[in-house]
Amino acid sequence: MEAGDYSVNKYGNQNPKEKPSIRTPLLPVTAQDEDTDIPEEFEEYSTGGSFSGAVFNLSTSIVGAGIMALPATMKVLGLVPGILVVFFVAFLTEASLEILVRFTKASKMNTYGRVMRDAFARPGRIMLQLSIIINNVGIMVVYMIMIGDVLSGTSSSGTHHTGLLEGWFGDHWWNARSFVLLVTTICVFTPLACLKRIDSLRYTSALSVGLAIVFVIVTAGIAIFKLFNGTIETPRLFPQITDLASVWHLFTCVPVITTAYICHYNLHSVTNELEDSSKILPIVRTSLGLCSTVYVLTSVFAYLLFGEETQEDVLANFDSDLGVPFSTLLNDIVRVSYVLHIMFVFPLVFFALRVNLDGLCFPSRRHAPLANDNRRFYSFTVVILVVVYVVAIFVPSIWDAFQITGATATACIGFIFPASIALKDPHGIASKKDKILCIFMIVLAVFSNAVALYSDAYAIFHKKKEA
Repeated sequence: MEAGDYSVNKYGNQNPKEKPSIRTPLLPVTAQDEDTDIPEEFEEYSTGGSFSGAVFNLSTSIVGAGIMALPATMKVLGLVPGILVVFFVAFLTEASLEILVRFTKASKMNTYGRVMRDAFARPGRIMLQLSIIINNVGIMVVYMIMIGDVLSGTSSSGTHHTGLLEGWFGDHWWNARSFVLLVTTICVFTPLACLKRIDSLRYTSALSVGLAIVFVIVTAGIAIFKLFNGTIETPRLFPQITDLASVWHLFTCVPVITTAYICHYNLHSVTNELEDSSKILPIVRTSLGLCSTVYVLTSVFAYLLFGEETQEDVLANFDSDLGVPFSTLLNDIVRVSYVLHIMFVFPLVFFALRVNLDGLCFPSRRHAPLANDNRRFYSFTVVILVVVYVVAIFVPSIWDAFQITGATATACIGFIFPASIALKDPHGIASKKDKILCIFMIVLAVFSNAVALYSDAYAIFHKKKEA
C-alpha cells in the first residue's frame, strides 16, 4: 500500500483505509472504475425481480414499433423467406445475448457499458453509449409520432388517415396532434418515466405484451374469417425480382427486423434486479420465443388480410372498411390496443436512454448514483421528454430515418458490439465456433445494412428526381 492508503486513528497509529462497499456481488473496485460509466445506479440495485416480471420486461423491450412494420417485410420478401428471416434474426439475437451474458460473468461487470469498456477501454464504452442514445431517441420519436398518427390522424403520405379522436368527436382544437401528444407526455409518459426501478414496470410490461397479443388475435380472426369466405387473395410466397434495384430493395427489410429484436440495452437492467441472475438465459429464450411467435403471426395474418395493399405501418390499413361485420369496432380495438401498447413500451426505452446519457455526461464515480441524485435524475427526465416531444411535433414521418437508425446504431448494439467482444476475447473464454459465428454476424450485419442504406438513399434520390 502507498501512504495515501492509510488513516491515522486517535492513538496516532496508522490503519488501512476501508474501501467503500459496493452492493453488486463480485464487482471489483479498480483504478479504472474511477472512470466508470452509468452503472453506478446498478451498484445499489434492489434484488427480488421475478422470472415472469423479467420475461415481460424483456419482451416489452423487444416488441415495439417494429411489430407494425413487419407485415410490410412479408410483402417485400414473400411469406416463405420472410418467416425464415424472422426466425434467423431471432437466432442471431439469442446468440449475441448469450455472448453478452457469458462475458458479463467472466468480467464480473454488471452493465453492457462496463463489458464494452473491459474489452475496448473507454472508447468502447463511449461508442456503446452513443449508439444507445441515437437508437433510443429515434425509437421514442417514432413511438410518439405513431401515437399522434393513431389518435389525431395523419396526412404525411398524401392521403389523410382519420385519427381515433377525430373519428369519434370530429375535428376540434383539443384533438390536434400537438395537444394530444402534450397531454400524453404529461399524464402518461412522465409518471412512468419517474419510476427508478425497471422492475416497477413489470405490470405495465405484462399489459403491453397482452395488448400485442390482442392485436394478433383480432388480426388473425379477421384474416381467418375472410379466408373461409374466400375473399382473401393468394399471397406471394417469394419476392418479385425484376431487376438489380429490386434485389437491393430486399435488404431494406434488414434494419426493420433488426430493430424489432433489439433489447440488449435493457439486458443488464433486468439481470441486476433478478433474485437469481443465473436464470437470465432461460428468460432470454422465453422472451425471444414469445416475441418470435407474436411477430410471425402478426406478419402472416396482416399480410394475408391486406395483401399488396399492406402499408409500411400496417396500422394505416385499419382506418377503412375491412369487409367483415363490426369493421369499425374492430378497427378501433386494434388501434386503441396498439396505442396503449406503445405507451407502455416507451418507459422501458426511456429508462435505458436516461441511464446511458447520464453515464456519458457524468462518467466518474465521484458523482452520486443517478437514482440517488434527484436533481440529475429529474433534469435528464424533463430534458429527454421535451426533446422527444418537440421532434415528434415537427417531424411528420421518420420511417426513412428509422431505417437508417436500424442500419447503424441498432446493428452495432445488437450484433456488431457483442461479436466484437467475443473476437477480442479478453478473458479467453470464446471457442473457435463462437469466433466463426461472430465473424459471420459482423460481416452479415455490415454488408446487409450497408446495402439497405444504399437502397434507401437511392430510392430517396430518385423520388426527388421524379418530383
